[in-house]
Amino acid sequence: MSPTVEGPTHASAPGAPAAMSAPISAAYSYCEAVTGSQARNFAYGIRLLPADKRQAMSALYAFSRRVDDIGDGTLPPEVKTTRLEETRTLLGRIRAEEIDEDDTDPVAVALAHASRRFPIPLEGLDELIDGVLMDVRGETYETWDDLKVYCRCVAGAIGRLSLGVFAAPHSGGLDARDAERAGEYADTLGLALQLTNILRDVREDAGNGRTYLPAEDLAKFGCSEGFNSERMSPGADFAGLVHHEVRRARALFVEGYRLLPLLDRRSGACVAAMAGIYRRLLDRIEREPQAVLRGRVSLPPHEKAYVAVRGLSGLDARTISRQRARRRL
Repeated sequence: MSPTVEGPTHASAPGAPAAMSAPISAAYSYCEAVTGSQARNFAYGIRLLPADKRQAMSALYAFSRRVDDIGDGTLPPEVKTTRLEETRTLLGRIRAEEIDEDDTDPVAVALAHASRRFPIPLEGLDELIDGVLMDVRGETYETWDDLKVYCRCVAGAIGRLSLGVFAAPHSGGLDARDAERAGEYADTLGLALQLTNILRDVREDAGNGRTYLPAEDLAKFGCSEGFNSERMSPGADFAGLVHHEVRRARALFVEGYRLLPLLDRRSGACVAAMAGIYRRLLDRIEREPQAVLRGRVSLPPHEKAYVAVRGLSGLDARTISRQRARRRL
């Protein structure tokens, strides 16, 4: 389902810190601190947003981080399942507007306020919980179509949630046709980011007993034994597997980047910065596939900062607009 980006303007005016109560301001500050300390790549993008959108995105990140931490933790599966369902119940209370501003959970307070400020499709967080439950159950994926279901839950949904902030009516909004396309592009961009994450983390995930890449791809390239070692089994074409998945991710990026011209300048800059960091990670992985078997591939801070500045310049959005215009000629 595409996020709602049309409808009546929300009662709370965007951005006005002076009108915000102390408990809500403190809740947002907590979420921004969580985002700044834990979001390696995400934080570079949301720094480019105006204050109201930055606060809303921090609230979304903090809630999503909580869900991810439950899934990635060391608790037994049955306890993780209980904690995730408790988090879903909390989300239901947020959706029902049952969270008071003096609630003891700052993430709930901030997200409740953000969802009144912006038309955030909170059902996307239900999808995230569903995706993490797939992790808890240890699900594996036979085909790319199977893996897409998981990626849409844990990443595509985040793209659609973010679009509720980026394309809010008081930010100019989108007409019905553009809103539908934007939802599709945001979902596709989420798939691109998640597939890049999967490639980057194959060794770490293997150490945690998880394999995300489609079984049919692993078999095709002789990699079905997994990634618990820096050395693959004889006959395995690990580089071929990586390059196959990189091509798939690049095609998703090309489609997902069509979102940029539909957004206002600063929202587009945020998306371009986050996606640009992952595209550069993909470039590094493509150049040296074996690096992901030695450890996590990352970008240095100065390179992330460069990508953020490039996003703020609007260069990527203008490039995509020109490409689309040439195709229409």
